[in-house]
Amino acid sequence: MAVKKNNNQTRNIEKDTTYYKKKFWKIFFYGLGAIGLFFLFASWGLLGSMPSFEDLENPDSNLATEIISSDGVVLGKYFEKNRSQLKYSDLPKNLVQALVATEDARFYEHSGVDGRGTLRAIASLGTSGGASTLTQQLAKQLFHGEGSKFLPFRIVQKVKEWIIAIRLERQYTKNEIIAMYCNVYDFGNNSVGVSSAAKTYFSKEPKDLSIDESAILVGMFKNSGLYNPVRNPEGVKNRRNVVLLQMEKQNIITEDQKVKLQSLPITLHFKLETHKEGTATYFREYLRDYLKKWAEENKKPDGSDYDVYKDGLKIYTTIDSRMQLHAEEAVAAHMANLQEEFFIQSKGNKNAPFVNISTKETQRILNQAMKSSHRWEVMKSLDKSDEEIIKSFNEKTKMTVFSWKGERDTIMTPMDSIRYYKHFLQSGLMAMEPQTGNIKAWVGGINYKYFQYDHVGQGARQVGSTFKPFVYATAIEQLNMSPCDSIIDSPFTIPVGRHHVTESWTPKNSDNRYRGMVTLKRALANSINTVSAKLMDKVGPEAVVELTHKLGVKSDIPVQPSIALGAVEITVEDMVAAYSTFANQGVYTKPQFLNRIEDKSGTVIYEPIPESHDVLNKDIAFAVIKLLEGVTEGGSGDRLRTTYGGSGDNRWTGYPYQFKNPIAGKTGTTQNQSDGWFMGMVPNLVTGVWVGCEDRSARFKSITYGQGATAALPVWAYFMKLCYADPGLKVSKEDFNRPPNLSIKVDCYSAPRRVKDTTDIQQDTEEFEL
Repeated sequence: MAVKKNNNQTRNIEKDTTYYKKKFWKIFFYGLGAIGLFFLFASWGLLGSMPSFEDLENPDSNLATEIISSDGVVLGKYFEKNRSQLKYSDLPKNLVQALVATEDARFYEHSGVDGRGTLRAIASLGTSGGASTLTQQLAKQLFHGEGSKFLPFRIVQKVKEWIIAIRLERQYTKNEIIAMYCNVYDFGNNSVGVSSAAKTYFSKEPKDLSIDESAILVGMFKNSGLYNPVRNPEGVKNRRNVVLLQMEKQNIITEDQKVKLQSLPITLHFKLETHKEGTATYFREYLRDYLKKWAEENKKPDGSDYDVYKDGLKIYTTIDSRMQLHAEEAVAAHMANLQEEFFIQSKGNKNAPFVNISTKETQRILNQAMKSSHRWEVMKSLDKSDEEIIKSFNEKTKMTVFSWKGERDTIMTPMDSIRYYKHFLQSGLMAMEPQTGNIKAWVGGINYKYFQYDHVGQGARQVGSTFKPFVYATAIEQLNMSPCDSIIDSPFTIPVGRHHVTESWTPKNSDNRYRGMVTLKRALANSINTVSAKLMDKVGPEAVVELTHKLGVKSDIPVQPSIALGAVEITVEDMVAAYSTFANQGVYTKPQFLNRIEDKSGTVIYEPIPESHDVLNKDIAFAVIKLLEGVTEGGSGDRLRTTYGGSGDNRWTGYPYQFKNPIAGKTGTTQNQSDGWFMGMVPNLVTGVWVGCEDRSARFKSITYGQGATAALPVWAYFMKLCYADPGLKVSKEDFNRPPNLSIKVDCYSAPRRVKDTTDIQQDTEEFEL
């Protein structure tokens, strides 16, 4: 009986074992099937949206648009997120090695999911790390963000992450995946991607990063908020050293290199990329307005709109980054000195910075500025009454203000800050190749962060005697005159009714002298007002206005004789284009600031067509050039040739420029020295400079510092000195191109240049009087 019982027990055990085996395998296969279905449903998007094949080809990476100079330098960007696209070949090798060694040592061995790492993570319940590969991290960044902490959702997201990672591995090479990963990571401080991070934290291009700098950025991939080198340098140093340790373990660097690199301090060259700072800020803003209009008129192939801030466009400009930096340096260097003198001369003037206006008029100017301010606009939007707003403008508050010695923290009323900023002299400079119309440098003001008004393309100011060459050109063309023809410098009156004059007009020379018979060349060199008026009387203002418009000047010009002395408002951009016509043998070429626009794939989507037309024949254009050369040989621009050092009241107005090469130019000063101009030309570069305050009544008291020869000419000279010291720019020192068989006499006898004393300097002007 005992044996039978044992046999039954054995059979029962075997039966139970068979049952449980079947149940186990059933559960196993059902579970396996469920997991398979889970993955399948996830891949179909039933558990939430999944990227399509097209999405993988073109992930929405919200790329910044880059503005690129003619010499290949990124001048700035337009962006919502500061993200730039890099190719794998643009990444430094040490950064790629550090990234793989630290984040995914088996990156080149797996196909998107690291099986060993995943099993290890499951076995340790995540305590040994999450086992996310670089490809999985990229999938998370591109398509579903940081994920949820709720376990069921986290499991779903993890599965989707695996699926996307495998698809990425099938679609892209390993190198492309690394490049994409480096392009999408947010490094903080408005820097998305390695390209932006390298410029923000180290002021470098990625290819120039050192090993320890690359290690800092790779360390930030773990958590850029925690390991931010600006806020947490000690934590960043520790994290960098971990990266260096991993590089040593992977035999990328030696132990000696690791020890040496780990001992280095965290050294940053932090510079936050913003729209209001950096290189060519005024030009970039001018370009931004142009691109907005361009985007409205041009569509993508699919009919959608271009987005300048997200589409990763490449804007290739004509600006030369080297010349742009030289121009900005020249403006800053001279304007800082000029501003110091302006503050000195404003002392004791209770109405400063305004001269010869009433207290009532001063208050009107300040009130107008108050009502145009951003502060007024904001307070109005908060439904504040005018009385409340005005009261706030007279209450002292902490603020940071601009100065040439750096930003300054102070306490003053907003109204006092308005008056303070009214003191500042502004400047506009533009340089252009006359043969191509390519704009090479554009400086619209002294500091875009504090002064947004663009004095190159936006602000038209009275041009003074820089208008006179247009009168002389008209006379040479219509009257067949030459620079060597003579005309009498004597008192002259245009009577009522002639040339639309409503009352008689008698222009005076600035020094109240009359020189008798003078050549046109000498008359323009010394900016003799009576000669300009006589030439205007001979040709009529209609002819001068017509020629000026042909030269590209878009301003409305009154048809009256007084325009002969420059009572006309014109932008620096138009003045440079007009003068360039003379240097380009009479052919006007419209200023060009764009070479082409490419989309993020490198496809050219826009190329502007250059515009030009004939204005003058070559002989007349060259005759005007010879007239303008006379200005720098013996007239108001001859300080470009001399070595006077300055002393006494002229303590910093020395001009040790000593240019030897041919220069055609013209100074200009307007009524009460409110505007100072200098237009300077060499054969392949025409540059215009304007200097003045925002308000015409804010100015120097005397002509010594307010005239164009003192206020604007030194900026041009400094700029050209820097350009000539930079041989890669190839700025010409040669003669202007002389037309063959020249029919106009241009080689006139001229007396030796006189040596000027300080008295002459004060009289070296071309101020007009109406």
